[in-house]
Amino acid sequence: MDFAHSARAQDLIKRIRAFMRDHIQPVEEALLREQMAARRGGDWTQWQVSPQVESLKAQAREAGLWNLFLPDAELGAGLSHVEYAPLAEEMGRSFLAPEVFNCNAPDTGNMEVLWKYGSDEHKQRWLQPLLAGEIRSAFCMTEPDVASSDATNMQATAVLDGDEVVIDGKKWWSTGIGHPNCRFVIFMGLSDTGAHRHQQHSMVIVPLDTPGVTIERMLPVFGEYDEPYGHGEVHFNKVRVPKANLIKGVGKGFEIAQGRLGPGRIHHCMRCIGAAERALELMIERGLRRVAFGKPLINLGGNRERIADLRIAIDQARLLTLFAAWKIDKIGVHAALTEISAIKVVAPGVLEQVVSEAIQIHGAAGLSHDFPLAALYATARVLRLADGPDAVHRGMIARVELGKYAKLMAQLGTGKH
Repeated sequence: MDFAHSARAQDLIKRIRAFMRDHIQPVEEALLREQMAARRGGDWTQWQVSPQVESLKAQAREAGLWNLFLPDAELGAGLSHVEYAPLAEEMGRSFLAPEVFNCNAPDTGNMEVLWKYGSDEHKQRWLQPLLAGEIRSAFCMTEPDVASSDATNMQATAVLDGDEVVIDGKKWWSTGIGHPNCRFVIFMGLSDTGAHRHQQHSMVIVPLDTPGVTIERMLPVFGEYDEPYGHGEVHFNKVRVPKANLIKGVGKGFEIAQGRLGPGRIHHCMRCIGAAERALELMIERGLRRVAFGKPLINLGGNRERIADLRIAIDQARLLTLFAAWKIDKIGVHAALTEISAIKVVAPGVLEQVVSEAIQIHGAAGLSHDFPLAALYATARVLRLADGPDAVHRGMIARVELGKYAKLMAQLGTGKH
């Protein structure tokens, strides 16, 4: 087991750091402030794409820092998950970097789905423009009327009718659907209630301009709308798309979801680590510069011990995430489900802990837009729900662990849960 950066990963880390230092960091704060000043809230129809961000994307592509997440040597960088993990960490230090390098969710997950499971037509019509950064996409899975932490509760349907798929239902928290360049969603719905519970659902490509697709509203996260991406509630009313829009086939939704979420959680968690590193840096700098009661804040109230604990927590989270990435590379997503769930619990929790302490040492300023801490805290809190809440992942880990004691549980009559 070796987590040392490969020569190629080391080169890309240096180039990403340089690009972020020279091109993103000098303009990021001003761009975000400009976006906040022009904020249009829930009126997503007025959202705009920043020309400066599009210019940065063109520069990143020209520099060869593009689609680094995709493990395909021709379409992406051809990196393993262990190689890509530290790159995601670097990108996690910035709100803009993932998009600038075309490595932002949910598009990365959708691109991986189309690359791995899509037909030639899917790849030509939808994957290629995504890889080129010409369009954006969204993923419609979570529903407002059921507990979506159990995906088998899904009520929205995607039913075959001859040569078409008929789609009905409500979805929400569809990240990215407010983007002016969003052109399609990948919709997951119930197709066959008589099949095995994990073979009842399908994934379908639905162009946003299809009749019957209505974006009802954008949902705020702690009062912020995350424009120009947003998190939308979308209604599908007797939407018809060609049968060819099915991804892999009827009943393959859960199989695709597992393939999509494993690598995606590595990306999310390593970006959490990068964000935590940034928050810790801000905390230490603030603690060294500010003075109270005749001493730097860093020397008051146990702040040194807090810094030590945070350093330990970040490094532990990083190693656990790298282990999950290594296991995916070596033996596949299904063999790494425990580790993938573990990092999904740990990494956002560590980020939340670090940011909370950083806000505390910044005082009221940490709650404002003068520092990125409030936004980082919101990110951490959201990620404790996105792709499954903590309790679901803990439940899965416990189920696997207790499975090792199946005989003893049977003997004791405690096998039910």
